[in-house]
Amino acid sequence: MDVGELISEVRRLEIRTRRAVDNMVGGAYRSRFKGRGIEFEEVREYELGDDVRDIDWNVSARMGAPFVKKYVEERELHVLLAIDVSASGLFGSGEKTKIRTQAEIAALLALSAVRSRDKVGMLMFSDRVEKHLPMRSGKAHVLRMIRELVATEPQGRKTDIAGALTQMHRLLKKRTVIFVISDFLEAREQWTRSLGMLARRHDVVLINVNDPVEKKWPLAGNWNIVDAETLSEGSFRADNAFRSLYAEMAAQEHAALEKEAARAKAGWISLTCGEDVVLPLIRYFER
Repeated sequence: MDVGELISEVRRLEIRTRRAVDNMVGGAYRSRFKGRGIEFEEVREYELGDDVRDIDWNVSARMGAPFVKKYVEERELHVLLAIDVSASGLFGSGEKTKIRTQAEIAALLALSAVRSRDKVGMLMFSDRVEKHLPMRSGKAHVLRMIRELVATEPQGRKTDIAGALTQMHRLLKKRTVIFVISDFLEAREQWTRSLGMLARRHDVVLINVNDPVEKKWPLAGNWNIVDAETLSEGSFRADNAFRSLYAEMAAQEHAALEKEAARAKAGWISLTCGEDVVLPLIRYFER
């Protein structure tokens, strides 16, 4: 993509997502996570009416009198967009590839965060961390994030979700709202343990971006396919029995992913390329 195309794509994403943010996503997003973070303010002497659960017993023992810890609600949220940029995202049976849909979702969430005066960062990953932009506030920072996402040419083709989740666990010191945007085609057993560890410390939302073909095989006939991540090739015949079994297995896998998210106490949103991405996000945040 040359510079002119890059600028046009960034501008297109900004205009489309800005309209969506104005259409209430910003407020819905804020109401979902508002007040989830607190930060330490001070230790002071216990006063009548204070909650005894706030007593700092170590300080009280040293001072010879009861002292309590006081906290305040954080004025801003910390938001991290973790985006899968592996080669499987290049697939798209319609006008939009998965990676382009993911970019639109990321831009929408980033602009929502900025509108709410939150800090937002981005981590792009494949089978390695491709790029990490630390959290900052401001529209200029968000536009830089969108440019980086549109222009990045990943070094890795495969996917390592567990590695990305582990890296986030190490990087993030403050409680953070983390949106993991991926097709989640990597075997579940490879990353669900890492998800559980991360979700114990942070608010994690998994956003599954899939293509219609990944839910229902389009046509009967003979097919030749290439795995985008391994470049291995294969061929098969898709008759009606195959297509029925394929749809059933895809639905089962989708349900299993949602169940794993619930087990880890992480949010789950499923979005399909070519369909509206705004309404499912609004519904999730308001639910």
